[in-house]
Amino acid sequence: MKRLSRYRRHRFAGPVLLVFALFMIGTTFSVASANTRLAASVMSRTAAIDEGRQIFLKGCSSCHGLNAEGGKIAPSLIGVGAAAVDFQVGTGRMPMADMSVQAARKKPAYNPDQVAALAAYVASLAPGPAIPDQQVLYYERDGSTAQGGELFRTNCAMCHNFAGQGGALSRGKYAPTLMKATPTQIYEAMITGPQSMPKFGDKIITPSEKLDIIKWIKAAQNEPSLGGASMGRVGPVTEGLLGWILGLGLLVGIAVWLATKAR
Repeated sequence: MKRLSRYRRHRFAGPVLLVFALFMIGTTFSVASANTRLAASVMSRTAAIDEGRQIFLKGCSSCHGLNAEGGKIAPSLIGVGAAAVDFQVGTGRMPMADMSVQAARKKPAYNPDQVAALAAYVASLAPGPAIPDQQVLYYERDGSTAQGGELFRTNCAMCHNFAGQGGALSRGKYAPTLMKATPTQIYEAMITGPQSMPKFGDKIITPSEKLDIIKWIKAAQNEPSLGGASMGRVGPVTEGLLGWILGLGLLVGIAVWLATKAR
């Protein structure tokens, strides 16, 4: 006790105790704030899931089942993840009235908050691909346009056209144009495989290679058409062929008209 009393009377005892007290107060506040933020995040996610379930029951369950187990005309949504929902609903492809035709891009039926809630609900059913955030989509910093062009021509051009303009597939299907797709939608399509598109997992196309492809597509979207009408961006051959057909057709028509008049 005498030894402890001697330390209490030391000139540095007061400052040390003050620093210790401030440290304990700061630590307690940080832990309490973290717990508060965590609780708020859990409550917000729970509310989003509940809202998404209500949206699902009203607009999706008639085809996909009350518990997203699927039905005769629509597949199960268990395990598809938030990325698939964000892509399909965010681009207006879902919901759709006729499931027998290919889903086309159109104006979304739900606003972004409703799409996020619906995605949260489906993601809560089973693990699946998540919506890529901005930390993943650093294509401007980490992507390579040249490498992306090679990857696109190897893996995507046979369906989407080598310029990303889209193209026809078998049995009335088609690969849509990529000129309106956002980086998030492009990434989501690669990891979820919508419609006739295959899934490109990270072992097939790595995350960095996906960023390369996105960077090339964005460059193609922003590339001006210096030669006039792009004609699907397949080069000067189509424009030249169209010019020859129209030009020669016009000349032949004029010649026939003049010959008719000469009689």
